[in-house]
Amino acid sequence: MKKWIKRLVLFAGAAGLAGAGGLAWYGNQPLRIEPLPRTIHVVPGTHLRSLSTMLEREGVVGNARAFWLLGRVLGKQGTLKVGVYTLDRPLTPLQLYSKIQRGEVSQAVVQFIEGRSWREVRAVLAAQPLLKNDSAGLSDAEVMQAIGAAESHPEGLLFPDTYFYAPHTSDLQVLRRAYRLQQEKLAAAWEARAPNLPYKTPYEALVMASIVEKETGAAFERPEIAGVFINRLRRGMRLQTDPTVIYGLGERFDGNLRKVDLQTDTPYNTYTRAGLPPTPIAMPSEAAIQAALNPAKTSALYFVSRNDGTHVFSSTLEAHNRAVNQYQRRR
Repeated sequence: MKKWIKRLVLFAGAAGLAGAGGLAWYGNQPLRIEPLPRTIHVVPGTHLRSLSTMLEREGVVGNARAFWLLGRVLGKQGTLKVGVYTLDRPLTPLQLYSKIQRGEVSQAVVQFIEGRSWREVRAVLAAQPLLKNDSAGLSDAEVMQAIGAAESHPEGLLFPDTYFYAPHTSDLQVLRRAYRLQQEKLAAAWEARAPNLPYKTPYEALVMASIVEKETGAAFERPEIAGVFINRLRRGMRLQTDPTVIYGLGERFDGNLRKVDLQTDTPYNTYTRAGLPPTPIAMPSEAAIQAALNPAKTSALYFVSRNDGTHVFSSTLEAHNRAVNQYQRRR
C-alpha cells in the first residue's frame, strides 16, 4: 500500500471518517478545469486552506474542503511554492498538488517588503533559485547603471511589491521594474504634495518617507510621524531618530542601540547632524511616501513608543519627558 494511502486510512480512522476510500478516489479523479490553459497564482503567504478556497473560487476544484483535506493527509501544509502555474492539461488533485510542491511554475515570484534595506534585497535575490543573480558581482553603482538609474545608491529607490518573472530571468530586470515603479509612485505623490514642505527635491521626500516607514508599524500614525519630523526640520531641530543611527552603524549593529552609538558621528546620525541623512534608509511603502508629502497638521515635536507599536506625541519637552518616564523608564 502506498505511503499516502496508509496515511489516509490512519487519518480517517483517527477522525472517525467513513469516507477514506472516497477521499482516495477523489485524489485520482481528473479535475474539470475549463477552459484550458488556465493560470493560478500562489502568492507569498498562501497556506493550504486559502489555496483550496482560491482554487474553488476560480473553478479549478469543485470542493475546497475535499482538496484541503487531501492536502492535510498528504502533509502539504509547508510545501506550497509561490509563483504562477499554467494548467494546460487535465490534472487530478494529486497531480495538481505534485505540480505545486515541485514548483513547476511558468512564472516565479519575488517579494520586496517595505522597510527592508538594500542589503536585505540583495539577500532575497540571491536566494531565488529560478532567478539569475547577475547583480551579485556588481557594486551598488554598477547595479544602478545596469538598470538605467541616474542615482548611484540603490537604497529606497525600489518599490516594495510582489514581482512575477519567467524562470531564469536576470535579477536586473526585476530591479529595473522595481526602480521604475518607485519613480512613478514618487513622481505622482510629488505632484499632489501639500504646499510649503521643507523638501527641495522628490528624493528628499523619499528620504523622509523611509524614516517614517522605519519609525512606526502602525499605518494610521505615519502622517503624524511625518508631521513631527517636518516640524523639527522647520525649526532647525535635529531629527534625533534611532533608525537612521542604526542604518549608519551597518553590520556593526548587534540589535542593541547604546548611548555611545547615539554620540558617534556618521553621515546618518541625526543626533549629531542636522537635516535629513544623505540617502533613504529602507524601502518606503507608497503609504509612507504619501505621509511624507501629505503630513498631518500637528503641533507635536516629540514622540515616544508605548511599547505596543504605537506612540505618544507631545508638543513640549516637559510633556515628552513625562511620557518617556511613564512608558520607557516606568516611573
